[in-house]
Amino acid sequence: MANDKTEAIFESDEMRELISTFRKATTGLREQVGKVIIGQDHVVEHLLITLLVGGHCLITGMPGTAKTLLVRTLAEALGLTFKRIQFTPDLMPTDVTGTDIIEEDAATGHRSWTFVKGPIFTNVLLADEINRTPPKTQAALLEAMQERSVTVRGENHELEPPFFVLATQNPIELEGTYPLPEAQLDRFLFNVLLDYLSDDDELAVVDRFTTRVDIPPVTACTNAAEIVRFQWLVRQVPVSEAVNRYAVNLVRATRPAEPGAPDVVKRYVNFGASVRATMFLNLAAKASALLEGRYHVTQDDVRKMALPVLRHRVLCNYFAESDNMTVDDVLTQMLDTVEA
Repeated sequence: MANDKTEAIFESDEMRELISTFRKATTGLREQVGKVIIGQDHVVEHLLITLLVGGHCLITGMPGTAKTLLVRTLAEALGLTFKRIQFTPDLMPTDVTGTDIIEEDAATGHRSWTFVKGPIFTNVLLADEINRTPPKTQAALLEAMQERSVTVRGENHELEPPFFVLATQNPIELEGTYPLPEAQLDRFLFNVLLDYLSDDDELAVVDRFTTRVDIPPVTACTNAAEIVRFQWLVRQVPVSEAVNRYAVNLVRATRPAEPGAPDVVKRYVNFGASVRATMFLNLAAKASALLEGRYHVTQDDVRKMALPVLRHRVLCNYFAESDNMTVDDVLTQMLDTVEA
């Protein structure tokens, strides 16, 4: 019955039109981003999945790996409003959210409070070097990420959908940084690692950007209203009980207190992932399947999304550090032990 109902939904004329629009938009997005960004296809794919799920993404990479350029280009291709905040130690919460000011009517002399919106009132917010600002400012961003709203002087201000935070951080320069709280890390759908390019891609970057001054123009392929519809479409992709069970087993295997946790987790992990990780893993797998033109989720989709969804939610202990075991090393071994 469930399969018949799903087929009926996807066979309707309205759904066919939406799927056609989705395919055209995602194909165009890849082409437009490819005009500016060379290589990093997996990072572009993860950012697209983040937008389709309606989540947020943490991009970890070395300086000079085009993190900012990638986010700005993607925002232009999406046809969304874009703002960038350079996080610094002296950044205040009101610098992010906005603040109330007193305005006086020149005619009557009457004074009133007026809210001046901060840069967080946008569709795509680039939080550049997010770990360089104090916890008080990070907390202001946390409310927006979770509630899609900000509170200033007791007044709640809603953010227009869609709203995405794409944050960057430098993995090597830790002096003067404030590690992100676990509660904030858990709000990010992905932690994507932006690595160095291959030699051919690096040569192509040098050829492209040393022979011209301007950046190639990018054309918008979609808009805010369509993206909200795409987010709804992703949630309609069916997932079988077996695949859902596999996702649950993967996340539960990261918890060392679980009776069935692998030995590598029991030895090297202090804290595992939460239920939010399971939900994000399910949604990311749905979006991944839809991007590949499929209307069903496989266990391979879940496994492919496991590392970026889990790596920032699993906290390793000092045994892992002493044995030179990274979170990715632990998770990779764990994935090999959890049966499909």
